[in-house]
This record gives sequence, structure tokens and C-alpha cells, in this order.
Amino acid sequence: MTWNSTMSSGYSSLEDDSEEYFFTARTSFLIKPSGKPAITKDVEKEREVRTEFSREEIQQKIKRYNSLTKDCLNMTLSPTGVYTGFVKVMMDLRRPVTVRDGQRAAGGAVMGEAFYLPRGVNNTLHISSENTVKQVIVALLNKFTVADNPAKYALYKRCRRDEQVYVCKLADGEKPLFLRLLAGPDLDTLSFVLREQSGEVMWDAFSIPELRNFLLILDKEEQEQKEAIIRRYETCRQKLLEAIKEVGGPS
Repeated sequence: MTWNSTMSSGYSSLEDDSEEYFFTARTSFLIKPSGKPAITKDVEKEREVRTEFSREEIQQKIKRYNSLTKDCLNMTLSPTGVYTGFVKVMMDLRRPVTVRDGQRAAGGAVMGEAFYLPRGVNNTLHISSENTVKQVIVALLNKFTVADNPAKYALYKRCRRDEQVYVCKLADGEKPLFLRLLAGPDLDTLSFVLREQSGEVMWDAFSIPELRNFLLILDKEEQEQKEAIIRRYETCRQKLLEAIKEVGGPS
């Protein structure tokens, strides 16, 4: 497995080497009249997909995939039957991460400290059909020189069907490029998101320096909130005094 985090095009290479449905939401607020009760989509049927294809079938699917892609991020089939391609993963981390010492992150953040990665940023990885979800998570963390335990994070797939958005946690052994090939290049049909593991925070997985950094960040945020409230209070107080003065009231 090779790893390259210096490519100026913004993608990295990873070529050599219990699902959990937790959210559904309508993407439209329009209420459609219906004479029948709504039928809940059985998301468990998402698991009923073929996982084995012949070389000829894979070749046909890759040919169709490449004909539909609009960003030149094509897939390539090797003589061994392994194929390579690109997956885009959106970063959606709500908690701060700890980066390695001795380096600097994008934006000049000092490594070894906890800070928040920008949310909503898409990262493109060049991977093979053999790469697993776990390997993709490790590659993303390496790209941002994140020193945290990869077990703290999970990769999710987001699918849009019939005005519904389904978000499903992927198992560590699943193959993201295979899912990308089956779904096609349309990100509305399938996209990948990196998030913290859902459920209760695994505090035991954090080191003492990490926990201390979290406290420093929370203290800083608390102080900023207090200062913002004081500024709003002073602004309202000043406007009220000016209004009283205009009507000739006591100052």
C-alpha cells in the first residue's frame, strides 16, 4: 500500500494494498397528497447486493462508469483483475483532533495541539478495489497528520432515494471503490463521509495531553461566548440610554 500526501491536485494515493443506519431525513418540505399511508423504505434491503462479479462484468461496469464520469477521475482495470480509481470523502468531524509534532497543518496550525478540521471539505483518494474502509480512514488521517487512534472514526455512506437521505455506517472490511463502482460517479446517488464513531464518546481512547487540549479549547470557547454576550449587552445598553435621552428622560 502506498501513500502520498504531497500531491498538489488535492488527492492522495492508496493503490497497493455491522452496518448502522442512524439517520433519515426528507430533502423536500413539500407535502404530497396521498390517499394511501406512507410506506417506510426498508433500508435493510440495501444489504441485498451482489458482492462478486466476473472480470468481464467488472470490465463492463468500469467502461460504463468512465463514460458517465465528468471530472476525468476514471477507473482502470489491471490484468490481475484489481482495479483502481478515486473516491471523494467529506470531512465532518465535530470534535477537535490532535496532529503530530514537528509539522504544520494547513492554515499554519502547530502540530501536537488539538484543533478543529474544517467541516464539509471533500478529499479525493486514489485507491484500489482491494482497499478497505479501515485503510481509507487511516489514509485520511495520515493526509491531515492526525495522531488520533483510527478506531475513534468511522466511514459512512450517504445515499439519496425517493427524496430521502440514508446515512449508513460502513464495516471496516467493506471496499469503498467497489461501492463507488456499483453506484456510479453521481455523488447524489452515493457519497462518503468521515465522522467520529457514533454513540458515547470513548474517553478512554484519548491520552491525557489530548484531554487537556480539549479543556483548553472549551475554556477558550467559553471565554469568547462570554465576551460576545458582554458586547451585545453594552450595545443594547447604549442604544437604550440614547433613546431615553432623545425623549428627554433622566440619564
